[in-house]
Amino acid sequence: MAEVVYDAASRIYTPGAKPAVNKLNLEISDGEFVVFVGPSGCGKSTALRMLAGLEEIDQGAIRIGGKNMVGVPSRERDIAMVFQNYALYPNKTVGENMDFPLKMRGMPKAEREKKVREAGEVLGLTEFLDRKPRALSGGQRQRVAMGRAIVREPQVFLMDEPLSNLDAKMRVGTRAEIASLQKRLGVTTIYVTHDQVEAMTMGNRVAVLKLGELQQFASPAELYDKPKNAFVAGFIGSPAMNLYTVPVVEEGAKLGGQVVPLTTAQRSAISSAGVSTVTLGIRPEQWSANGSSDGIAAEIAVVEELGSDAFLYGNLIDDPSQSIVVRGAGRSGARIGDKITLHTTSDELHLFHPETGERI
Repeated sequence: MAEVVYDAASRIYTPGAKPAVNKLNLEISDGEFVVFVGPSGCGKSTALRMLAGLEEIDQGAIRIGGKNMVGVPSRERDIAMVFQNYALYPNKTVGENMDFPLKMRGMPKAEREKKVREAGEVLGLTEFLDRKPRALSGGQRQRVAMGRAIVREPQVFLMDEPLSNLDAKMRVGTRAEIASLQKRLGVTTIYVTHDQVEAMTMGNRVAVLKLGELQQFASPAELYDKPKNAFVAGFIGSPAMNLYTVPVVEEGAKLGGQVVPLTTAQRSAISSAGVSTVTLGIRPEQWSANGSSDGIAAEIAVVEELGSDAFLYGNLIDDPSQSIVVRGAGRSGARIGDKITLHTTSDELHLFHPETGERI
């Protein structure tokens, strides 16, 4: 187990072009579970591969347990990686697949068998050790791939979208297994995903990346409650936060022909920023919908009934170019074409600079 530090680490594929990873600074504690998340092309997998030694570190440094990894071959970094593809040997049994990296190290057979049995018990694979991979489900195969990493007892686990090949239900169950397993083993783990729900439910802390640059590194709760900028605000949360660039008036922010009230502190922050418009962020659950005439009028275009909740998608009547997402109670009876009136239900609305996107 070890601390991992990215110290202004960069990966530049084409000289003169924008780096794939640009001066990444992160300090990951010993035993911590950290998730890299962001849209396709944000640099999350490249950052992981730099740590693994599969990509060069062109500038800066990456340290594992205080040792600089620049120029250190992958095999000497004491890391274990689990990929999206299971990469299991089809002609070997589950036990033989898990045993293989230990055999290549020259470990005695009795010790290898002990480690494989222990890993099989941890992962619930004991009864499958003599089966071939083709006789297993997708989730079981992924556990075998994890078992192959576990038996090596590395300093750091690296996981690159390991659940992408699983169906939705199996993903939910397997991600819970991975999070629980990591807590039991206490090994520093870095996990890459494009799924922000997966990131929020698994990581102790989450690093949000965009175009090779770190946007925010914080706990899931902090990312949700206090996003550093408009990109993080719009990326974290499902459905995404409602974001509107609107003019500021004396009482608040003007949206859909109505004024959304802001607190004295929020108005003071806007004044200090010296802007006359703001990007206003409102989470779907921060709206309440009713049939009164006093409020922001909207028309429902889509209703997603999820049982305990319902998400209403629509557009503002006074400004149809502005879309809206509202979280309401399930079985509310809302229908496509219904007119609703919206009010904000929280003082914790989010304000961002209209040009830089930074939190005000």
